[in-house]
Parts: sequence; structure tokens; C-alpha cells
Amino acid sequence: MVSTWLNSLVSGAVPGGYFGGGFRGAQVDTVDKFDFSDDSRSTLGTGLSAATNGNAGMANSGTAGYFGGGYDGSYASTVDKFAFSDDSRTTLGTGLSAARYYLAAMANSGTAGYFGGGFTGSYADTVDKFDFSDDSRSTLGTGLSDGTNLLAGMANSGTAGYFGGGQVDTGAGSYVDTVDKFAFSDDSRTTLGTGLSSSIRGLAGMANSGTAGYFGGGTTGSYVDTVDKFAFSDDSRTTLGTGLSSARYYPAGMANSGTAGYFGGGTTGSYVSTVDKFAFSDDSRSTLGTGLSTGVSELAAMANGSI
Repeated sequence: MVSTWLNSLVSGAVPGGYFGGGFRGAQVDTVDKFDFSDDSRSTLGTGLSAATNGNAGMANSGTAGYFGGGYDGSYASTVDKFAFSDDSRTTLGTGLSAARYYLAAMANSGTAGYFGGGFTGSYADTVDKFDFSDDSRSTLGTGLSDGTNLLAGMANSGTAGYFGGGQVDTGAGSYVDTVDKFAFSDDSRTTLGTGLSSSIRGLAGMANSGTAGYFGGGTTGSYVDTVDKFAFSDDSRTTLGTGLSSARYYPAGMANSGTAGYFGGGTTGSYVSTVDKFAFSDDSRSTLGTGLSTGVSELAAMANGSI
């Protein structure tokens, strides 16, 4: 964890987390950055390449972060890459294997990132993998256990990534508590015996790599403030005594592994700018004095922190 932090500083990068895109009556292209040293917020001069909601974010800590997919007036396959050295943006020549929104993402920092699920006009079980060495894309032979949108992702870098919750197509559509786990050694998929504490969609994920991952917020038919924690040692689930500061749908999550995780934005019936911070030492929650630059839902997040 320390080496990644130092490499970021040497490269000129300021370790921090990024919230990008979303919806507040219309799609936005805004990217807000939170400096992990003091949780101060700045807004990048260069946002996403298009105003987009229902996108997903993942990162190769110390190097670059990626926002992919979403809806920008039509389903998008675009993947924008932000270099952490100067927060400059490029757009990958190869995007997702299919244009889709309401997808999720997670990453094995130093190796590859994954975009999973979403909606293409039908529910997708596809998992696209981007090799961080050259940003080339492949598509896993084994996708999600079901076509799913409105799901969330998080990862234990070096070991496995997880996609949880969402909505599947059962005619009218149905929320699920499913958590699929992808082993980074061979990209094989298993499905956890213990899923989320409730069937839920529009949730967010973040992780303290090496220790535990968290899924928070969403709707079960009503907005929830629940935060479920999965211990990476055995994939057991507990539910935090303190949830989000308000029940909300479609926030985004990101983390500075070893220190704290953050859930930001969403809707409570009105668009939320709140960013809740969970200290990994004891899972206590505080709410940042400075939230997002505007209330927004259906956004994505990624982070340049420790791994």
C-alpha cells in the first residue's frame, strides 16, 4: 500500500478519489476529485468526454482511472481514461464490447479492470476485461451468473473481484441479492453462498483491499441506508450498525484502502451531494463538510489511493 502511495507522489499525482458523471434532470460530465490528505474537493477542468449517467468507474491505482459505458443520449460504449499524474483525459480507441448503461466495474490494480453487466436493450451478463499494460480489451468466457443491470462492483486487488445486487429480467424484472466472485488468478466465477442482506438494485460498492468490501445504499422497493460488509478472509457478510447518513438510491463508492471508504451522491427523492466516509479502523461514519459540487444520482466513482 505504501509503495503505491509513494509512486503516486513521485509521478506528481495527488492521491484521491473521483466521482464522475450522473443525472440531475439531465446528464452531467462533471468529475469531482477529493484529496485523501484532507478530503478537500476540486472539480476537474476536463470532465467526461460526454455528459453521461449510469456509467461505471474503476482504477489502476498510481497510474490511471477509467469511466466506462452509461447513457449520453444513447447507450454508450465509451471508456474515458484519466491519467493520475495530471488528471488529463483520453478516450480509449477500444471501448466496451457493447454499448450499455447501468453497469458496474471493479479492478485488480496493476493488472486489469473489469466492466460487468448493464443494459443494452436487454439485460447483459457480459464482463469486459481491460489489460492495464496496453488497455486492450477481452471479454470473459464466463460472464455474470445472470444478465443484470443496476448492480455494483468492488475488489480485493490481487485476489478477486465481486459484482453484487442489481436487477435481472424475469419479465417484469426482479431485484437480486446475488454476489458473483471472480478469481483474478484465472477469471473463474463462483457465486457466494451468502448474498446481500436483501435483494437490491442501484447500490454502490467499495473495498479495503486485503480486508473487506462494502455494498451500500440502493432500493429494495424503498430507498435504504444499509451497508453490507464482506470479510475477504472467508466472504462472510455482516451489516454495519451505522449505515449511510440517509437512505438513498444510486450513490457511487470509492476507497483509499487501508484508511477509509466513501459513498457519494444518489437520490433520496431529491438529488444528493452528500459524501459519507467510513473509517476502516472501526467502520465509523462521518459526513464530509464539503460534498459533491452538485447533487447528482446515477454517477460513478474510482480512486487513486493505496491498494
